Amino acid sequence: MESGFATTPFGRRPMTLALVKANAASRQIPQGAVVEKWQVYRWLCEGKSIVGVGDRALAVLSALLTFYPDDQISEENGLMVFPSNAQLSLRAHGMADSTLRRNLAELVSCGLIIRRDSANGKRFARKGQGGVVVEAFGFSLAPLLTRVAEFQQAADQARADSRALRLMRERVTLHRRDIHKLVEAAVEGDVPGDWGPLFNRFRAIVDAIPRRATLPELEAIVAKLTVLHDEVDRMLESFTNSTNPSCNESQNERQQSDSNTESFFVFEPALEKSRAAVEPRPGPDERLKSYPIGLVLKACPEIADYAVNGITSRRDLMLTAAQVRGYLGVSPSAYEEACHVMGQEVAAIVIACILQRAQHINSAGGYLRVLTEKAREGQFSVGPMLDGRAQGQWRCNEDDGMSWIQRFAWLSIGRRYPWEL
Repeated sequence: MESGFATTPFGRRPMTLALVKANAASRQIPQGAVVEKWQVYRWLCEGKSIVGVGDRALAVLSALLTFYPDDQISEENGLMVFPSNAQLSLRAHGMADSTLRRNLAELVSCGLIIRRDSANGKRFARKGQGGVVVEAFGFSLAPLLTRVAEFQQAADQARADSRALRLMRERVTLHRRDIHKLVEAAVEGDVPGDWGPLFNRFRAIVDAIPRRATLPELEAIVAKLTVLHDEVDRMLESFTNSTNPSCNESQNERQQSDSNTESFFVFEPALEKSRAAVEPRPGPDERLKSYPIGLVLKACPEIADYAVNGITSRRDLMLTAAQVRGYLGVSPSAYEEACHVMGQEVAAIVIACILQRAQHINSAGGYLRVLTEKAREGQFSVGPMLDGRAQGQWRCNEDDGMSWIQRFAWLSIGRRYPWEL
């Protein structure tokens, strides 16, 4: 049991107002409050930077908790532990006595435990009839019970900060990779522009990243890299549009579209076969048909996750696809050739389709080149790809023994099965 009075430390240790406040708070225990001791300890380990306690002090606290007889800390089970320094050192893996005393003082100053010293400074329990503890001197674990909500909140905050820091580091890595490779591709492709000064700015930002950067520092770095990345994208987009005017939507070529965004394209095998007998294949110079943006997003929703402000128009789709092709490992030359043969919008739709099933494709760049060659020969249509994706037909069918890659290849040329030739 504990006294209702605030006790002062033994020996030369001074009494402070903070200790008086901690003693008063430890007596305000809600009725029936119970907490699992190792759960509280885990929360403290996670939120130690917020609580302000060190690793070695937590190791001593772990040793103290082993002397508590129950797994549940409650007022009913008692709140005092009274091991000697010698026993406590053994439980703390042989910690030196001076280090042990220093870390016990840190636990007290952090308000995680409260000293209740006897007249001679010894730790012991005085028992009455039936072995019931009447009075104990040692360390009170009451703060672990009264501050449990604070410790849980500190652990949640530490996890959230760690997650935000990890995501910010990922953004820095992605920007660094994309900018470096885009500038390298621009220099190798003799794209006009001040790439040297731009790359020097990029290196200055990267070299200034601290080894142990904090979240605010990384946020400032990401903001600078985002501006630089946008500048590189605009320079490359301007060059692409100037060298490939037929891909520019501001030119005179009109794009065919369907106002019904919920419609699907149905391909009947018999009808396809009869048409193939009477209709010639389109030449490689003819642009492929474009499709409603609603159908594309319904069939390939993952590409919308890469758009900064969402995808609401064909231009948004084309800009996002130009960025996504770098994530897929598609070279600028392969994508430029696909834009030239298929048209920029259809090439963007193909990139969206490839992204949707990227985990099943070993080489996205090689696959795009194959589809580009089929389009050049007039054997490719993006409609079956979207139709198959929207209706869930890209999966492997165990009954016909076809893999997804085989099914995808047949869909891309307007067939669902090889025997429909």
